[in-house]
Amino acid sequence: MDLIDLRSDTVTRPTAGMRKAIAAAEVGDDVYGEDPTVNALQDRVAALLGKEAAVWVPTGTMANQIALGSLAGMGEEIICDRSSHVVNYEGGAISALWGAQSLVVDGPRGIFTAEAVRAVLRSGQTDHDPRQRAVAIENTHNRGGGSIWPLAQMEAVADVAHCAGLAVHLDGARIWNAHVATGIALQKWCERADTVSVCLSKGLGAPAGSLVATTRERIKAIRRLRKRVGGGLRQAGVLAAAGMYALDHHLQRLAEDHESARRLAALVPFAWHAPQTNILLADVQNAPALVEAARKEGVLINAVSGTRIRAVTHLDFHLEQVEEAAARLRQAAGRI
Repeated sequence: MDLIDLRSDTVTRPTAGMRKAIAAAEVGDDVYGEDPTVNALQDRVAALLGKEAAVWVPTGTMANQIALGSLAGMGEEIICDRSSHVVNYEGGAISALWGAQSLVVDGPRGIFTAEAVRAVLRSGQTDHDPRQRAVAIENTHNRGGGSIWPLAQMEAVADVAHCAGLAVHLDGARIWNAHVATGIALQKWCERADTVSVCLSKGLGAPAGSLVATTRERIKAIRRLRKRVGGGLRQAGVLAAAGMYALDHHLQRLAEDHESARRLAALVPFAWHAPQTNILLADVQNAPALVEAARKEGVLINAVSGTRIRAVTHLDFHLEQVEEAAARLRQAAGRI
């Protein structure tokens, strides 16, 4: 029985074409700024996102953190969604690395309102207040089940932040999914963000690599922070080549992942949150027991809480596997 791994879109393996691109990559020393493949990828992603410059880093967490570290520091504050990646899945880095704190707001499926931001703005006029520096937005939203921000709502949040003198960071690890699902241009999604992080190793299927895009001036500070946290790889072109290949060959096929998620949800009678992209969440009675039963049936999924499971469709899971995965999950549910 072949194993079907739906734990995350990070479990993909490089395709044969991507491996050839990696092997053929032209490289140099990226810390000196001399890797031509890294430079080409940075220029390409900056243009795609409508920003002046970008810098390549190994991981999405590093991308988020050096962006946030360029915006806020000791004793300062970043407004974030309670269920966001930067709050829940980055090892407390906002405080551990930069001495800043997060102030959390709530919104359905990770999507909060301009009013929610306005309600927590501080005057900054007294010695009691931490100085607020930024608002962080995650699109698509991981713990929201791949939820997509309504563009107008995201713009309204950014406008409130900017009017208050705060910067906006967009955690766009899966912004590619939002772009493909809605048809809204990447530049439009990123227009009001001061810093943007994007990931190449999730739905796009590269083995590693993320980028931060921003202004030419801010990128200098971000490159310095990359060095400080150990992200200055030397011949990183072998990984940047995988990213270039992913943008060439895997971006538009994200629509297949979205369709796979919709079909899987339709075939398995769980209490799914309505799928918007490639991440499925379902509320169940005993998530750990269901995860174990599914494993015995040859399907790997995750429990994100005691009563919620997650399944993620991706490059290595194809439409023709949906019915088999669904049958196994139904069988697993019948075992508990």
